[in-house]
Amino acid sequence: MNFQTTINSPVSVSGKGLHTGQHVTVTFEPMPANSGILFLRDDLPGKPVVKASPLTVFDTSRGTSIREGDAVIHTIEHLMAALAGLSIDNVLVRTVGMETPILDGSSRIYVEMLKDVGTCQLQEPRRVGMVRKEISFAIPEQQVELCIRPSETFKMTVNVDYGTKVLAAQTAVLDNIHYFYPEFYNCRTFVFLNELKFLIDHNLVRGGDLDNAIVFVDEVPEKSVLKKLGAFFQKENMVVTPDHILNNTTLRHPNEPARHKLLDLVGDLYLLGVPLQAEVVANRPGHFANTSFAKKILESDDFFVTFL
Repeated sequence: MNFQTTINSPVSVSGKGLHTGQHVTVTFEPMPANSGILFLRDDLPGKPVVKASPLTVFDTSRGTSIREGDAVIHTIEHLMAALAGLSIDNVLVRTVGMETPILDGSSRIYVEMLKDVGTCQLQEPRRVGMVRKEISFAIPEQQVELCIRPSETFKMTVNVDYGTKVLAAQTAVLDNIHYFYPEFYNCRTFVFLNELKFLIDHNLVRGGDLDNAIVFVDEVPEKSVLKKLGAFFQKENMVVTPDHILNNTTLRHPNEPARHKLLDLVGDLYLLGVPLQAEVVANRPGHFANTSFAKKILESDDFFVTFL
């Protein structure tokens, strides 16, 4: 029998929030069986707790954000992916600030610190989420489609196609959650230059830098634009590589963007509170679609939780 897990001891990490730019700290603490993933706002009166669930998601405009009353936690997807990828069932995440740190734009640092403290088994059997028949979610006008179907094992396939020369169609496949580390955990978030310029102009990415995101460039910008970007990132000699990536960022995998979208989907579906024993296929996923899909699964009569 497989048993639920938690971490052996508390561990903390600090860094910038991607969108607020504020210095924030999160501390992971062990929790008893059947607790799930809980977030606690240490900086608010009464230290309110928010459960990670599709039902507490309230905003997906620039990441996955959850809320209970006045307690808000933004951008939890990379942290959730780390917990899912390491099969950690129960943990309390204490936050000082309304956003988790972006770190390097992937789950890498979260995974490495959690692996360092290790996990322990609890005296309760592990549960798993399964489906009786296919459940799907689609946004046809955006060519977005996600489905989950019965399977004896877990498998996830993500297809992306942004219709650009600089980022062609890509596919990423995860055949077993235990392959999340080392094959997917370090895949970083990405953005197109025109999107980045919008975010900068509207003061929406105060914690962004070239160490926590890959910037793809559709068209080589004018020198004045590169100069403005250099001032924002506090870097000189901004350039565009022959691969149409800003400032010599080297991809960790040829299909790193697709792998990152898979990482996001792993994190967003872990809002269900259990690992999945099913096959998931996603075309052009994003946080709104991921979390809407998770909510539809949770509320479906064809989704059930049983012992692993």
